[in-house]
Amino acid sequence: MTARRAAVDDYLAIRRRLGFELVRAGRLLPDLVGYLEQEGAEHLTTELALAWATLPADAHPAWWRQRLGIVRGFARHLQSVDPQSEVPPDVLRAHWPRVTPYLYAPAEIVALMDGARGLAPPLRAATCETVIGLMAVSGLRLGETVALDRADVDLDAGILHVRRAKNGTPREVPLDDSTIRALGDYGRLRDRHRPEPATRAFFVSGRGRRATCGTFQATFRKLVRMAGLEGRGERCRPRPHDLRHTFAVTTLLDWYRAGIDVDARLPLLSRYLGHVHPGATYWYLQATPELLALAGQRLEDVLRGLS
Repeated sequence: MTARRAAVDDYLAIRRRLGFELVRAGRLLPDLVGYLEQEGAEHLTTELALAWATLPADAHPAWWRQRLGIVRGFARHLQSVDPQSEVPPDVLRAHWPRVTPYLYAPAEIVALMDGARGLAPPLRAATCETVIGLMAVSGLRLGETVALDRADVDLDAGILHVRRAKNGTPREVPLDDSTIRALGDYGRLRDRHRPEPATRAFFVSGRGRRATCGTFQATFRKLVRMAGLEGRGERCRPRPHDLRHTFAVTTLLDWYRAGIDVDARLPLLSRYLGHVHPGATYWYLQATPELLALAGQRLEDVLRGLS
């Protein structure tokens, strides 16, 4: 093993002990080392870092920026063992464009769950159906949902303990009675099929292992086709993450229609969804024509009252 490859292993191990998952860095940093070896480079230079970061040449600039960010983190560590290595500057400025979310109608969510119920084997069917239902009524991200352990699902208290959140900030998500019953039914079915659990996971695959995002997404695409759902605008097909968008938008619409002060309530929704900044929640107002119309009507009513 070369010194640089050993440095990659040390860097990943240190950062993971601090709580960072570094899944993408774990895949890309060995590739960076291979690139440096191919170029015959003795040290990591800014020029080489930028050349590697901007691969492939036809990728979106936001992908290049992500790659450069991974290099920069590793380069700071590498300097401790190779002082001649350089830390490249953050010069690749780009962001992924936000795509208008697909908002599911209630009947479409029912169709997806009905399709999941017909999958085989029965445990896989129950897992897919329950994951779809839970995401639709809780606004959880897919990664947060499949990361739930059995100890995280407190059905007596009616609370989910979301410990592995996207931004590293754990939160508690309260559940209504119907969701508690559905999760209880799933747990009993899971335990009948897998009485000796091979994982701490609450949601398991047909083989009894923890359900994964990749497998679920592949199944979800199949369910979308079965339900005959088509994307709108720039969306080719609805995604699992759009269940979260639908939950947030539906909540805001209900508040507007009930005459509730949305600005006062929005921080609560932001915390419930696990957003670090309320601005991430405000984006839902901009992304949905119906919400914009209601907000505009609310503004007109206020101005009319002032006139």
